[in-house]
Amino acid sequence: MSVQPTHPSPDPAAGAAVKAADRAHVFHSWSAQGLIDPLAVAGADGSYFWDYDGNRYLDFSCQLVNTNIGHQHPKVVAAIQEQAAKMCTIAPGFAVDARSEAARLVAERTPGDLDKIFFTNGGAEAVENAVRMARLHTGRSKVLSAYRSYHGATAAAINLTGDPRRWPSDTASAGVVHFWAPFLYRSPFHAENEAQECERALRHLEDTIAYEGPAGIAAIILETIPGTAGIMVPPPGYLAGVREICDRYGIVFILDEVMAGFGRTGHWFAADHFGVTPDLLTFAKGVNSGYVPLGGVAISAEIAATFDQRPYPGGLTYSGHPLACASAVATINAMAEEGIVENAAAIGENVIGPALKEIAERHPSVGEVRGLGVFWALDLVKNKETREPLVPYNASGPANQPMADFAAACKRGGLWPFVNMNRTHVVPPCTVTESEAKEGLAILDEALGAADAHTV
Repeated sequence: MSVQPTHPSPDPAAGAAVKAADRAHVFHSWSAQGLIDPLAVAGADGSYFWDYDGNRYLDFSCQLVNTNIGHQHPKVVAAIQEQAAKMCTIAPGFAVDARSEAARLVAERTPGDLDKIFFTNGGAEAVENAVRMARLHTGRSKVLSAYRSYHGATAAAINLTGDPRRWPSDTASAGVVHFWAPFLYRSPFHAENEAQECERALRHLEDTIAYEGPAGIAAIILETIPGTAGIMVPPPGYLAGVREICDRYGIVFILDEVMAGFGRTGHWFAADHFGVTPDLLTFAKGVNSGYVPLGGVAISAEIAATFDQRPYPGGLTYSGHPLACASAVATINAMAEEGIVENAAAIGENVIGPALKEIAERHPSVGEVRGLGVFWALDLVKNKETREPLVPYNASGPANQPMADFAAACKRGGLWPFVNMNRTHVVPPCTVTESEAKEGLAILDEALGAADAHTV
């Protein structure tokens, strides 16, 4: 485990220099460059990071929900250093120990026969290659994905995405069809319970397939538990139902576990909660907690066999990069040795889940709490009865002020939140301790007063 969080003496001048260089030269993602004010970060350790002014933040965002083992885990840092001294890089066409062992460790933990691993640099490239594999395997072109989803920012992945980040890059010609996945709290099917939501969502999916033509559909891709879109845990039977539909029509079933995988939900993969094995599974983020960029696709025996005698037309210069793979080996081994997945499950069941339910009862702005492990969302509303979101869909500027007020209150209290649209997510590291979780939940509880001020 990481050492006790500390931070050095404040150095505002160094922070100002870092900020000035950033503003002069760095082009930031998803941002209007002239409207942002990035925090200059001086260091990080365990569940915390800090700035140059001496402010320390409990990281309830896990950066981008990827530092599953926390910041600066000593075993992973040491593994990267050792690999760098041994061999910094080698082309993907060679067999090297770090890559082979990382693939073995991932394959041991994926469900079913997903025993071949294609490494990428991150989650978006994993999705790109999974879709390519599905299309080549089936000889079909269309891919179905859900609204309220995020699959990455590269060409196919952004078209598969079901949130507004897709809109500026949507070519409407990428062979993607969107459908509604289950979400009982805001049911598109007017369902009254989980059983109805499951049944109606599956019927809607089958209708979509029928009207799109099943013979032309290569794959259905779903986040096992959608992440940025709201951590909507699917109702019992839904993923098994999608699996059955895919089998019936010869459609490849892809589960995107980029955010939900590697302990985040209290299992190695979220699919383990539902007893479902996809044909392809994408991963990234938690595989090595983002210490070095790494992602991949876990491939079933049937799809892997498609490329036994036929070249797979895809590759990356840094596929299975030794430094990234060494960090993955150290991460997975540390998670197993230190019971980190079990810790995530216990913290979720015994600390975060019960506390969030109590918080929801106290605050008029909390419409629903949902999640598993260290993967939770609070759906913030103007009115609990009407369930009207606290801010409009895709709000910005003055319309987003209620959420901005809430986020600012969190930061003033020493908590770095994960905020998206009308939700805040509770996604600390899988290594978070009970005392750290309670510290963060207390700050969150107080900060929700800023959201309550906008309720009616």
